[in-house]
Amino acid sequence: MKKFGRTVLTGLSMALLVGCANESTETAGNDGASKEIETLTVGFVPSRDPEEIVTATEPLKEMLQAELGELGYTVDEVEINVGTNYEAVGEGLSAGTIDIGLIPGGTYVLYDDGAEVVLTATRDGLSNDSDNPKDWNENEPTEPTTEQAVSYRSLIVAGPSEKGKELAAKVNSGEELTWEDLNSATWSVMSSSSPAGYIYPALWLDENYGKTITDLSNAIISDSYASAFARLASGQVDVLLTYADARRDFEEPWSTEYGMEDIWKDTDLIGVTPGIYNDTVSVSRSSEIMNDDLKAAIQQAFINIGETEEGKEVISIYSHNGYQEATDADYDNERKAQELVQTLGQ
Repeated sequence: MKKFGRTVLTGLSMALLVGCANESTETAGNDGASKEIETLTVGFVPSRDPEEIVTATEPLKEMLQAELGELGYTVDEVEINVGTNYEAVGEGLSAGTIDIGLIPGGTYVLYDDGAEVVLTATRDGLSNDSDNPKDWNENEPTEPTTEQAVSYRSLIVAGPSEKGKELAAKVNSGEELTWEDLNSATWSVMSSSSPAGYIYPALWLDENYGKTITDLSNAIISDSYASAFARLASGQVDVLLTYADARRDFEEPWSTEYGMEDIWKDTDLIGVTPGIYNDTVSVSRSSEIMNDDLKAAIQQAFINIGETEEGKEVISIYSHNGYQEATDADYDNERKAQELVQTLGQ
């Protein structure tokens, strides 16, 4: 499965993140263990507009330097990159050109021979968590809660196009959508390693219709959720696949950039997937600077950052609210999902 997945994904990802070669030195000090890192490279997936991610995460550089400094590491520079797609970050971790990657579970399990998970993100829970899309539509807008969650839903969102409204009307009237209904629409999907934008919706289609994304007559791959929502607003696509709080994230650009009225009035859900385990903070197995001590320091640094108000503001770009230690086994269900997706795609 993994070889097959890697072949497919390599074909999807023509551009890899190129990071600086990292060098680390250990210099004896009073405690005999002063550690210096020339460059620490952090890769982010483009689940939001890349420029927005770069701007929002700029303070993370000094935060990581400060937190790692408290743990005995001197980091001269923290370099932050946003991948051209999800696979580019996975490939960068495997190649060792990225030291730390903030990647979804679906991307992690496809690249776990080159990446190692050290943390999982926690998120604010949401006011909606029903399996029934009609419940979400009747309880809008979706709001955050104080309860922390380690998983989230993928949503199948119908837009303001004539076809999108037709599908939403059937759901809101209590009718069951048919495969013919869904296949008559144009869909925006993310790359095949995206949990919310591909993997779990593929499982939802299989469980409910015995079909998958590759069976759709009209599916367009979007390079980011920003471009996906722009297409939905313009009517280029009727349906998009996204994460549970995406409409909250795109509420403002929906009206200011995409020229629409109100994302909660203009869109409705037509499907909701089971829960998806949260994003990972993963480290490269091939990085020249990575070892057990540094992995432990990275874990503690991100946990500490997530406990401060300033840190929460930075990591909120991915709707993260904090971090907890993770193990590879936490993502076993994700592996099962990947295996099914690969089987369905053959």
